[in-house]
Amino acid sequence: MGRIFVITLEGKIYSCKHCQTHLALREDIISKAFHCRHGKAYLFNKIANFTVGETEERMMMTGVHSVCDIFCVGCGSIVGWKYVAAQEKSQRYKEGKFILERFQVLGPEGTLYYFNNNPEASGSEADDM
Repeated sequence: MGRIFVITLEGKIYSCKHCQTHLALREDIISKAFHCRHGKAYLFNKIANFTVGETEERMMMTGVHSVCDIFCVGCGSIVGWKYVAAQEKSQRYKEGKFILERFQVLGPEGTLYYFNNNPEASGSEADDM
């Protein structure tokens, strides 16, 4: 395996909660209205410092999508997934975009997202502004 090069991002950064490797910039968020099994998830136009897993078909709330898991290059933790293809025409805007699970990343200023079965009590209010 070759040497891993890590890109340092500047600005409001989302990073891996395990190793603090920079993953994305706040300005690249397309939507904060996504959800995953651990709570909130954000759709990003682009991210950095990741590797991809095998592409697979998954049934999601909005239909069947071809996706691949994305992993932090710093520690190998799964941090979200990439939309490869969508079967429904209305969902094709997601193709080539990335989901970061908010539970797996630190927000700008190092804010954590706490998963809780009580939807009114989970999340970081500072990060949603």
